[in-house]
Formats: sequence, C-alpha cells, structure tokens
Amino acid sequence: MSLHQIHVFISHSWSYSGHYDTLAKWVFDQNWRFGQAVADFRNYSVPRTDPILNAPNDKTLKEAIYRQIARSHVVVIPTGMYAHYSKWIGKEIEGAAFYGKPVLAVNLRGAQRTSSVVGRSADEFVAWNSASVVTGIWNLYCR
Repeated sequence: MSLHQIHVFISHSWSYSGHYDTLAKWVFDQNWRFGQAVADFRNYSVPRTDPILNAPNDKTLKEAIYRQIARSHVVVIPTGMYAHYSKWIGKEIEGAAFYGKPVLAVNLRGAQRTSSVVGRSADEFVAWNSASVVTGIWNLYCR
C-alpha cells in the first residue's frame, strides 16, 4: 500500500462559494483509495481568511495565486459562466499554464452553458459528483 500526498488548488469566486465548499468537502473530508494507493488530498486553495482577498493591486493578487498554484499538483476549476467574469479565475488559469499544472474542469450540475475560458485550458472534464471529481484529480496527478 502506498500513500500519495496530493496538493489540490480549487478555484473559486467567493460570490459563488457554495461550489467551492461542495468541492472541498468532497475532496478533503473523506479518505480515498485507488487500488492499493491511498490519496491524502491537501488543500492548497486560497482560504477566505487569506489577506489576498484585499490585494492592493493586480500584481500582488497574481503573485499570491501563483504561489499557491506552484505548490499544487492539480488545479480544479468549476466550469460555471462566472469564470468569464472573475479576475481571480483568469489568473488561476494563467498560473496553471505557467507552472505546467494540469487543470480539471468540473461541469456544474444542471449548467446549460460552460465557460469557454475554462474549457480551453482543461486537461480533463468531469461531472459534478464526488467520485468523478476525485478520480479526475487522481488521474491528472498520476499522468
């Protein structure tokens, strides 16, 4: 049996924090196994309490986001349309590309439209359920 510590950055817009909260619960609040491997998922997302929320300028915001992504193995981004409008999410996608981190796009339940920005950057798409999300993270980590 082998233990794999996997650092996961979940993208979010605090205006849509319910999506983040659900994804974080699915990924971090359970024990996951893949055959003989045990996945120890660690949260490298930007927490609400982080001063990045009040970043004085775009440069500071970008640097803070990039620091978190640089230490992550996989970046998870919901495909909701709000991604088009979020300065954060754009910087997260850029950071994932800059550091060569794979992007897992999660299709929100019942979404009629998805963000083309997220779609173009995604290495894999999964459905809105815990098993799909966690398996997608594992697959991208192992590739």
